[in-house]
Amino acid sequence: MPTAPIVECVPNVSEGRDRARLDAFAESVRAVPGVTLADVHADADHHRSVYTLLGAPAAVAAAALALAAAVVRHVDMRAHCGMHPRIGALDVLPFVPLAGLDMAAAAALAREVGGEIARRHALPVYYYAHAATRPERHALRELRHGEYEGLAARLATGAGAPDAGPARFDARSGAVLVGARDVLVAYNVWLASADLAAARAIAAAVRESGGGLPALQALGVPLASRGCVQVSMNLLDYRRTSIPAAFDAVRAEAARAGLRVARAELVGLAPLAAFAGRAPDSVGLGDLDPARHLDTWLARLGG
Repeated sequence: MPTAPIVECVPNVSEGRDRARLDAFAESVRAVPGVTLADVHADADHHRSVYTLLGAPAAVAAAALALAAAVVRHVDMRAHCGMHPRIGALDVLPFVPLAGLDMAAAAALAREVGGEIARRHALPVYYYAHAATRPERHALRELRHGEYEGLAARLATGAGAPDAGPARFDARSGAVLVGARDVLVAYNVWLASADLAAARAIAAAVRESGGGLPALQALGVPLASRGCVQVSMNLLDYRRTSIPAAFDAVRAEAARAGLRVARAELVGLAPLAAFAGRAPDSVGLGDLDPARHLDTWLARLGG
């Protein structure tokens, strides 16, 4: 019997402090029939929230558009300042095929939603990863280079023209990066230290671009409200670098610097296989709720 198609959408919103706004964004998703809001992760220091939506492609697309409308209505980038790189109010909008559809279908869905956001809100939209229409726009970090503050200058050049929407700087909302990608695990390790230089050095040592672990991106960031620093990581392919491999590498580099790991956090969901057989408490995650496993939701949804 064919598997019903299930897609994941993981919008990253440039708001992590205003609870009323965060709740309004969540309600905009929950109001769409057929969509499951599996997780919401908000961080005041990053000033960013991550929503995890699951469901059939058409329903998830409708929920993404509803969320986009709420974000455009409530978030003003002119007042935004946080630790995480960003280019707009609805910063990134990735679609992830989980069951019953392939990456080409996810990319087509991403472009459909991105085009509709551009049309409805007159915003510049760029396509990345498997939704990219040109090779130089595959990497998310390249599209976010210069961030929101450099967006007006980028849009003024031919090379900076968006894939959809006007080449016009909207000071309130910025731009939207819409993509299709594989499962990504967002995983952060907190250090029992306020030494930002050390966190940045550790991040540089463990990430792939610095000669560290494959398919791993990492940044060292301060968490001012907690009085410590964090190694913030994206595991682009958990089969190549698992959560335990990332944790052990950070812990080893921290030990070399005379520091210790305080705890870790998972942003959104992760496949059970990303733990490579290790218990959550062995990677700083304590008693992790099974609802944080992507497999749990897929089983509920019949994927």
